[in-house]
Amino acid sequence: MVNTIFKDKVAIITGSSSGIGKAIALSFAVKGTKVVINGRDSDRLNNTELEIKQVTNEVLAVCCDVSTISGSKDLIDKTIEKFGKIDFLINNVGISMRGEMADLNPEVYKTIFESNVLGAVYPTIPAIKYIRETKGSIVFISSLAAIHGLPFLSAYSSSKLALRAIAESLRIEEAKNNIHVGLVLVGITEIEDHKQAVNFDGSMISLESRNNKKAQSREDVAKTVLKNISKRKFISVQTSLGKLNSFLHARFPLLVERILIKNIGKFNNFTK
Repeated sequence: MVNTIFKDKVAIITGSSSGIGKAIALSFAVKGTKVVINGRDSDRLNNTELEIKQVTNEVLAVCCDVSTISGSKDLIDKTIEKFGKIDFLINNVGISMRGEMADLNPEVYKTIFESNVLGAVYPTIPAIKYIRETKGSIVFISSLAAIHGLPFLSAYSSSKLALRAIAESLRIEEAKNNIHVGLVLVGITEIEDHKQAVNFDGSMISLESRNNKKAQSREDVAKTVLKNISKRKFISVQTSLGKLNSFLHARFPLLVERILIKNIGKFNNFTK
């Protein structure tokens, strides 16, 4: 029997010119999905488009900023113009940050929420009417940092936790329309060279390699996303540690807090 869950469907993956988003786009392409990729760096986006074209010619690259209303509208409009429908929207775009809250330039919160929250909301709103027609999926890429606010990541943790509230609201509203809403909590994942985050003062810093930090692969994340869609599951939590954290936080939140306080030095070292 031919698997028709993904074949000839149309998937938009925001923030897909590199990293996790690129891996998700490639995984869709292998399954026979028509893929729409997105990013702000035209050169990097074009290179990713060429890589995907080694798998399928059914790919559209839209260079725009989805943290703006106009950019997101452009993304959805061009997808419909090219493919005529939307089956899957993967809200992957996002950026991290580093720094103690007392030291943060308040603009850090603005930057993080514009990317991680508005960058998910703005494409979702105009896409909903099309996904209602296909009874498709809207998936938000969140983080294990959203289970419990983590030290030195306050803006990032809170932005990713906000995605859960958005997903929960959307799930209830669109239940009558049979839209699947998913939330994937991603763990520590391999990063590409020179991946950047927002520093405490608002400047951009390059993150250190995670080769020696037992990071999961980007392909593992992509598999989880596709499984979330195929099972029409709500929350998918990655890694054994993430699942343990989720279990403990739901039942013993103060215990989790004490563990974090006791191990705060490890978080400080990791987030440098």
